[in-house]
Amino acid sequence: MEYVQERVTTLHALTDHRPDAPTGRAAVVVPMTEREYGTLAAERVLTALETVAPARVIVPLRAPAERVAPFVRWLDGFDVDVETLWCGGPRLSDLLRDHGLDGSRGKGRDVWLGLGRALGSEYVVVHDADTKTYSPAFVDRLLFPLARGHEFSKGYYARVEDGSLYGRLFRLFFRPLVRAIADDAEGDEEVVAYLDAFRYALAGEFAATSDLVSRLRLQRGWGLEVGTLGEAFEHAGFADSAQVDLGRYEHDHRSVDGPTGLADMSRAVGAATLRAVENAGVSVAYDTLASRYREAAADLIRGYETDAAFNGLAFDREDERAQVETYADALAPPGPDTRLPAWRDAPISPADVAEAASTDIADVTDSATAAPAAERATAEDVRRRRNGHRTPEDTAPDTAPGDET
Repeated sequence: MEYVQERVTTLHALTDHRPDAPTGRAAVVVPMTEREYGTLAAERVLTALETVAPARVIVPLRAPAERVAPFVRWLDGFDVDVETLWCGGPRLSDLLRDHGLDGSRGKGRDVWLGLGRALGSEYVVVHDADTKTYSPAFVDRLLFPLARGHEFSKGYYARVEDGSLYGRLFRLFFRPLVRAIADDAEGDEEVVAYLDAFRYALAGEFAATSDLVSRLRLQRGWGLEVGTLGEAFEHAGFADSAQVDLGRYEHDHRSVDGPTGLADMSRAVGAATLRAVENAGVSVAYDTLASRYREAAADLIRGYETDAAFNGLAFDREDERAQVETYADALAPPGPDTRLPAWRDAPISPADVAEAASTDIADVTDSATAAPAAERATAEDVRRRRNGHRTPEDTAPDTAPGDET
């Protein structure tokens, strides 16, 4: 346990205290995909939000048409004001295309749509729905520094699960990449110091004032988290940023390889990181970046190995080194800027989004004249679990794949 301050205000969970925070003036954005339907992790998050009582909960949903109606019915089973925002409906897709906002779809685009709808609240909180250790205190902790005058706050936590160190993309890619950039950067290096100040820069949990949210340009996909940090540096800087300890945090892991693995994610994270520093006026020496990254990663691996041994954790040095070599392939100039516009500059309004999405949902809901028995059972399971009853799913493994950053 420690209480060291970084250049951004750093709030530590030194006790189990749940600080007072303006939850009733906040909207909570919880992006979901069809894999979250009926899972224990998502149910835990939504049940906890019932006790938080935010002004609104907005769920940007990425799912095929046939899954939308049962998903909406499931969300309606919770005692919280949920606005489901189907991100793939035909009218919403047409609206985005007609205004030049179509393109690749991913978590970042979904969150961007949700943030637009959240702007009616004073504060906005964003977090994922696959957290196995979710606590309602997370929302209070993220909001607390905003009530004290900060504009942006980000969560951090240690990824220690199953007797091993996780958080591999952060530990083995992002952190050494930032150090490699700093070793030979030219220009205003404050942005590099800002990125390095966050203890878990790839955490998906953050909160911000609505004014700041309206200024953010978001990455469309996996570069969302670090891209948001780059925008926060521009609009909030060190003085108005904070990071808060969220304590114990577990969610599912991704493999390194495969079409949605950490190797693919590293390319998006790398591009977002390099774009953030270049946009802030830093010149990156790309000809030596890979070698400097490998050196920085090797130094960190030695530290991780010692730390793991100190805590009696398993550690596979060769596997960590192999991951570094895989991630090194992601080091290249960021390419075209495909970020979505800040909402204050967008050619559409959040009301336009709401109208299109609600009509899309109404169409698919009306076409599903009656919920199949299995879907009705899922809604009943929500109510039964809340009353302390166990269901077959309570003992079933949660096998839905999750982010591991």
